[in-house]
Amino acid sequence: MFDRLEIRVVPPGPRFAAQVRFWVNGEDVIEGPVGEGGRGPFAADLLPAGRPSLLRATGEARRLEVGEPQCTGGCCGFLSVVVQRFKDVVQWSDWEVPQAPASPPTEFHFDAGQYDAEVARAEADRWWQVHA
Repeated sequence: MFDRLEIRVVPPGPRFAAQVRFWVNGEDVIEGPVGEGGRGPFAADLLPAGRPSLLRATGEARRLEVGEPQCTGGCCGFLSVVVQRFKDVVQWSDWEVPQAPASPPTEFHFDAGQYDAEVARAEADRWWQVHA
């Protein structure tokens, strides 16, 4: 059985621009490892206009920063994951967490069709730029 990805963009707040959050199987995968007050990557960086998102999975493994604690990634480190496509499967693995004692999320395996559709949907939905 495959995991299911949902990409959500959180509106900008008083401290940060719009940010991306990742929900897998109905759970926020950033919140636990980065702690309360942490954030996801900025939407403008991860979902750039006119260019493919770094979330697009290829046969080449790529480490992607997907979160950071409230004190910033430069202080305590980033939550990152290796994203790679294996034919009809997209795998998120080899998590690095920003601070102990946080546990890394489990390895995820997504159906490539569902994954590609969700990334394409997030790339096309630019509502958050109105609020930038």
